[in-house]
Amino acid sequence: MPAQPLDAEEPQDAQGAAAPKKFPKGVVLGPDGKPCRSCTSFASWAVMAKEKTKDPNVATTTTTTPPAAGTSSLAPPADCPPDVEQLGRSSWTLLHSIAAQYPQRPSPTIQRETSTFMRTFAKLYPCWTCAEDFQNWLAVDANAPRVSSRDEFGRWMCEAHNAVNVKLGKEKFNCDRWEERWRTGWKDGSCDF
Repeated sequence: MPAQPLDAEEPQDAQGAAAPKKFPKGVVLGPDGKPCRSCTSFASWAVMAKEKTKDPNVATTTTTTPPAAGTSSLAPPADCPPDVEQLGRSSWTLLHSIAAQYPQRPSPTIQRETSTFMRTFAKLYPCWTCAEDFQNWLAVDANAPRVSSRDEFGRWMCEAHNAVNVKLGKEKFNCDRWEERWRTGWKDGSCDF
């Protein structure tokens, strides 16, 4: 199911009496038609909450735009479920770290399990629109996980991350530097301690 666009209408009841409900830009609806916490940034949630407190009996019709992804000055309290931005950053950190510690010469079993892990991860990812998108990306033969060595897997992970960055309008990372970023630290020594 594709992501519901801004100002998506709620389903009407059998008599067609339900009024359309509008949501602020950036609020992604889940398959159940309700806002998806794992697919929506905290900034978008904050806009929605602000609008609801104005008059809870009136459907939100705001066109207020939250800060762009990655530029939000709003952040949820540390003990709240992650929003889409926190979830993405944490997930990429985990995945790149796995690639950085991957064996240089993995056994056929490890290669098979790693490929299966990536496909399973794509199915279980909490943001359903992100999960669907990653599954579709993986379904293209050229995007199948490359897991025959650490360098190959690290570069593949970087390319996967760059594919998402492009879709989000973010800069691509130079995949020739994946190992410095995720395994050894920068050559200038700034990561040494």
